[in-house]
Formats: sequence, C-alpha cells, structure tokens
Amino acid sequence: MEMIKVQNLSFEYIRRDEDGNVDSINKAIDQVDLEVQKGDFVAILGANGSGKSTLAKHINAILYPTEGSVWVNGMNTSEEKNLWNIRQSAGMVFQNPDNQIIATVVEEDVGFGPENLGVPTEEIWERVERCLKAVGMLEFRDQSPNKLSGGQKQRVAIAGIMAMKPECIVLDEPTAMLDPNGRKEVIATIRELNKKENVTVILITHHMDEVIYADKVFVMDHGNVVMEGTPREIFSKVEEIKKYRLDVPQVTELAYELRKEGLPIPKGVLTVDELVEALTKIKRV
Repeated sequence: MEMIKVQNLSFEYIRRDEDGNVDSINKAIDQVDLEVQKGDFVAILGANGSGKSTLAKHINAILYPTEGSVWVNGMNTSEEKNLWNIRQSAGMVFQNPDNQIIATVVEEDVGFGPENLGVPTEEIWERVERCLKAVGMLEFRDQSPNKLSGGQKQRVAIAGIMAMKPECIVLDEPTAMLDPNGRKEVIATIRELNKKENVTVILITHHMDEVIYADKVFVMDHGNVVMEGTPREIFSKVEEIKKYRLDVPQVTELAYELRKEGLPIPKGVLTVDELVEALTKIKRV
C-alpha cells in the first residue's frame, strides 16, 4: 500500500520586491512523479539545488504544491483539514538536531511531542522508554542534550519523532553536520527502525554510502527525477550518475576503475565484501 504518492508535482519559489510585485520565480520542482510503499526504505539523492529538500518539505506539508498533488497515507496535503493528521503520519528530522531538541533533559525532550498530542502521562513514559531504547539512547535519558555528541543528539531527535508514532519518517540530510562516527550511528539507527519498527523511511542525502541498503533510490537534478531504481541499479551507471554532479560509494568507484582496466568485476559493487569476493574469483594467471 502507498505511503507517499506524488503526482505531477511542481513548486515555484516566488520572490517579491518591496511593493509586493513578483521579482523572480524559481521552479524548484518540475512535474515530479514518485511513489513510496509502506515499510519501504527510500533514498533521494541530488546535488545542491536539485530540489530534494523542497520535495521533503512537501511530504510533511511544510510546503504546498504550485501544481500537482502530494498524498500522504491517503491524505491530500493541499487540504487544510488533513494537516494535523499528515504531520502525525509523517515526522520530519532536519540537518541540525539542535533545532529540534528543546528540553533540558533527554527524556523530557522525547516526551514533548506525545504530550502535545494529548497522550496520557503513563503512555508518554512508555513511549519515551521504548523509543530511546530503539535508538540506543536509553542510558542517556537523564542527561542534558548539551552533553551529547552530534550523533547522539540526532538519535534523540529521531526518538522524539518516533514517540509520536508516525508511520513515515522523513530525514532531510540528517548526517550533514556529523563526523563519520556520528553518521554511522545515525544511519544504523535508521536502518534498525525501518526493519524492526516497520517505519517507512525517506532519507534525503548526498552521502552515497548511506543509501546502499535502501529499497529504492531516486536521483534528482534541477527539480526533476532523472534516475530511479535499486541502489545496485543506480550505482551500476557510474558515468550517468556523475553527469548529475554526484559520486558513487568509494568501493563502487574502485570496482569501476578496476573493470576499466580489464578485470572481470561485476557492475554495481556496493560493499567491500562484494569487491573482495569478486577479486577472489579471478583466476590467477
């Protein structure tokens, strides 16, 4: 069943002068169609200015279509009556966790969302414990978020969204401000939530190695979806993806260069283990 359905979506940023007259129009999304099924892990890639973050904000009804429509869990985001239910269905995690963490104690921050939804106190604390455990932060429940690392803060932000029981979580470059260890922590958490909690995940990123375990990948360029497929299908087309100012995972790049040198390496190698296996199969001369 569809969690997200985007039909003929276009969106324009309109800049006006001091008198309110239109100064410029920038079409950030141009006739985009895509579907995400419930329980899927989907990655959306694109260089800066490709439209991927603008698309993410449509899924959470932060932005509304200039043309076309966006449906979240069967609800049209353009209908005001659906706004509350849409934002409960699709939670949003942004780049900087400091913009989402507002309490002085971790457990209070995670419980803030459910409290605003009117969830009974006993259930709030049950959700707080479950969600902190799910993201591996239960032992930090009594600490101040200010004492946490960037990766830990982002995991707390994810727990705060999960405590509101969304069916879908949209992550707009959640590792952009993190060091490599923090990135690994957050991506591992996202994968676990997708598998164990059956949460639909939409990951917006420009880090290629973060998407190799996704069910499907969409590549955007200048407001258009220009490629779609599994990670292996996408990263098998090294030259094409580079046309859109994107790279491929390092191990995929290495396999690609070895294949150019004549070694019988398959296309779309995604992990070090896959490359090692391919190399061990090559007969020694």
